[in-house]
Amino acid sequence: MYNYQPMNTRESGFEELPHSAGWQLRVWAESLPALFGEATRGRNALSSAKPAPGPRLTRSFEAEAPDTEGLLFAFLYDLIWAAEQENLVIDKFSLVLKGSLLKVRMSGSNILSLDKSIKAVTYHNFHIQKNGGWV
Repeated sequence: MYNYQPMNTRESGFEELPHSAGWQLRVWAESLPALFGEATRGRNALSSAKPAPGPRLTRSFEAEAPDTEGLLFAFLYDLIWAAEQENLVIDKFSLVLKGSLLKVRMSGSNILSLDKSIKAVTYHNFHIQKNGGWV
C-alpha cells in the first residue's frame, strides 16, 4: 500500500505545459503510485482548489483497466467527479496498484474556492513511460 505524501523534489513533481485548448500537465515520479499522487497535486494546482476548514470526508474508489494509463485516467476522472458532484477536493490518499486493478482510499474537504473548473481528462498526449522514474 502506498500512502501519498506531496513532494517537491527533482524525482517527483509536475509542470503545466502550453496547450491551445485548455491545460496540460507533465508529471514525473520515482514510482507509479507516486505518479498518481503528483497527478493529483497537479490537478489541484491547475484548478487552484482550496479545501475548506472543518471535517474531512473519506471515500473509496476502485477501477480496472487494461493498462496503467487507463487506471490513471479513471482515477483522475474520479477526482473531477468528486469536485463537480460532491464539492470535494481530494488531497490525501493511499492506494494499491496491482496489475490491472487500482484500489484507493482517499480523503479531502469541501471546496472553499476553485479558480478553474476542470471538466474532463482526455487521452490526447496521455501516456506513461518508464524513464529512470515514471513520466
